[in-house]
Amino acid sequence: MAGRKRKKVREEDVEGLKYFDKLMPLLKRLHEVGCQRDSAGNRQLHMDQYCSLVLLFLFNPICSSLRAIQQASELKKVQRKLGCPRAALGSLSESVGVFESERLKEIIRELGEQLKPIAKDSRLKDIERTITLVDGSLLKVLPWLSQSMLQKPTDEHKVRLHTHFEVERYVPTRIDATGGAPRGKDQERAVMRDSIERDRLYVMDRGYEMFKLFNEVVAAGSSYVCRVRDNSSPKVIEQRPLTKEDVEADILEDVIGQYGNTSRKDSRPDHPIRMVTIKTTPHVKRGNYKGGSTGPGSDGVLRIVTDMLDAPAWVIGLIYRYRWTIEVFFRFFKHVLGCRHLLSTKPEGIEIQTYMAIIACMLISLWTGRKPTLRTYEMICHYFIGWAEEDELLAHIAKLASHES
Repeated sequence: MAGRKRKKVREEDVEGLKYFDKLMPLLKRLHEVGCQRDSAGNRQLHMDQYCSLVLLFLFNPICSSLRAIQQASELKKVQRKLGCPRAALGSLSESVGVFESERLKEIIRELGEQLKPIAKDSRLKDIERTITLVDGSLLKVLPWLSQSMLQKPTDEHKVRLHTHFEVERYVPTRIDATGGAPRGKDQERAVMRDSIERDRLYVMDRGYEMFKLFNEVVAAGSSYVCRVRDNSSPKVIEQRPLTKEDVEADILEDVIGQYGNTSRKDSRPDHPIRMVTIKTTPHVKRGNYKGGSTGPGSDGVLRIVTDMLDAPAWVIGLIYRYRWTIEVFFRFFKHVLGCRHLLSTKPEGIEIQTYMAIIACMLISLWTGRKPTLRTYEMICHYFIGWAEEDELLAHIAKLASHES
């Protein structure tokens, strides 16, 4: 409500800051970022300090807004442990314009090197490349107040987070923030083409279907597994026999096909493409039809294309089914880590918040040795606001380890 007074952040509301000790030396390199034109040395809020305050926002539910972060920066305990001065609300809002969010990617890489596989599926032991799920998710930039002004929210009012997510380590390794409109340089396929790496197996949905993209993935020394539209119908070159395991996994057909005959020559596939079709539950797109799906309709058959010719068909199906892991992550990212609320609407500010959310997920995995879950996140939050003692948090982590073994 408009007249409701927000709870002021107090010293006793902020605990557990020593757990930031692992990260603070990594952030220290960012201290002078954005100070190139500050010849007088007047900058009060530095990038490493801003990032540490964002991390506090992600782990402490009491720090639920930019103003709450500003209040926390006034606390001696926060200033002492995070090495930051009292930050004015204007500084928190405006300073992100001079920071370089790209610098956080090197920290993400360094933390990623410390993470061990925590979700290894023995059925995928023969897949040598790193299984990387690729998808995008929208975040609202304008507040819901725009609706009260009779403005219909559109994708123009949103930010799209183009995300790469590693299955085995159960962490996002890359998030690129663009405008929400699905066209031009903000389109999912366009962003994906600029972020291809070597030795990865990219798992994608229908929005990434493009032969030119597939060609570039293969040329980079990687592979892909991608669902294609229901009307995709290649000219069959080779019909492959199905094994017992394939049939038990609801595989309907496994073929090598010829694709792109109606496309321009430079947009056709330059490598053999395999299509694996899998039986699934039919559904229609939700509209006026009750009980349908919000996504595109399905005729009851998943059509998966890949450049991987040697893997069993049922393994291709299993790899694609892991794509839902990234949907679970998006829910954790937005609903649990609090990233439905953007601290900044500036591109650099949005990227800093999303990269710090990746770092938060990595820290949970490093602290616990397990994938981030709601219960573990809640226990860490209880500790950070002083509701749980350190021995209780450690007991929770030990319990996770015992279940794993």
